[in-house]
Amino acid sequence: MHDEQAAEPLTKADFEALARFRFGIRRYLRFSEQAVRGHGLTPQQYQLMLALKGFPGREWASLTELADRLQLRHHSVVELVNRAQAQDLVTRASDPTDARVVRVELTRHGERALARLSALHRDELRRLGTALAVPDWSDTAGGAA
Repeated sequence: MHDEQAAEPLTKADFEALARFRFGIRRYLRFSEQAVRGHGLTPQQYQLMLALKGFPGREWASLTELADRLQLRHHSVVELVNRAQAQDLVTRASDPTDARVVRVELTRHGERALARLSALHRDELRRLGTALAVPDWSDTAGGAA
């Protein structure tokens, strides 16, 4: 639960900044959905591949870790991985140190698809520029300078 009385009232400029940021997010997500579908993949498959390649410190992730990264239920990730594996985007491997853990890794085909799509996403982010900048309220919280 949040404390609404402790919250500082928002100004018109605050609402405009929030609306601008939300619009930027939506534009980026719409671009992403169209770009990914144009390459024969689903947005969820792209997110899965990006989560794998971007996982901190290693080139694989467990199903549990992917569920957390993608904010999905475990069984949904299992189905997503099954579909991605059927398209040769990812593969499963047993963890050599813990038999209970299944490693999910990108295939060569998945690596190539991800590289193409991620370059398009990077270029779109550059194009959007400040449209996706998080509003900065640091100067309003501490008083006037």
